[in-house]
Amino acid sequence: MAVLSVSRRTAPRRTVARSLRVLGVVSASAALALGASGNALACNINEFSAEAKCDGDKGVITVTDVDPAGVPATVTVYLQNNGADAKKVGEQVVKGSREGTTITFAEEWKPNAEYRIHVKATPYVDEDIKPNLVTPATACKKEEEPPASTPPATPTPSASPSKSAEETATPAPEPSQSESTTPAGNAPAPAAGDSNLAETGANSSTGLIAGIAAALVVAGGGAVFFGMRRRGAKTDS
Repeated sequence: MAVLSVSRRTAPRRTVARSLRVLGVVSASAALALGASGNALACNINEFSAEAKCDGDKGVITVTDVDPAGVPATVTVYLQNNGADAKKVGEQVVKGSREGTTITFAEEWKPNAEYRIHVKATPYVDEDIKPNLVTPATACKKEEEPPASTPPATPTPSASPSKSAEETATPAPEPSQSESTTPAGNAPAPAAGDSNLAETGANSSTGLIAGIAAALVVAGGGAVFFGMRRRGAKTDS
């Protein structure tokens, strides 16, 4: 009877111990699950996204945070050149939301440019958004085409300035050598031995003189002719 009573007393103790062990395991599992889910809900790099867009003719880079916990995160944007940071575009703090919170960086990006976006939310995130952001192949503002070159206008010849009365007047004939060298009123006498050949072309008595000379020649010839006939008649008689 004593042995039976002892066994009955130890059985409930074992049951209680097993129950406590099971409860401990379940509690630990729940704690791990809650911790993991808490870390997942706190902040994650996959909750960040970046995009290059146009705001009118200007370029912008936007970063959106969809972290429902709203953990503050510092976002830094760098322009890349051959795999290295060429310049720091800017840095802003964002608090995410379930609907998404977007921040904007003004950046006149060039087509096919590459940007590195780094996110830091202590103690959850400290890494880049992968892959790097590559801008579109078309710029926001189209370059203006240079105007077509037009041929230069042919200059219109200007009217020649009016000439003065002295220039338009007909110039007086230059005096001949004799007139320019001999004073007026002192005409030189013709040189000795000079004939009147210079005056024959302008003297109106030239024809009369020639007629008289011809008449004299005819008269002389007639006189000679009659004289010879008279001599012949006398000789015959």
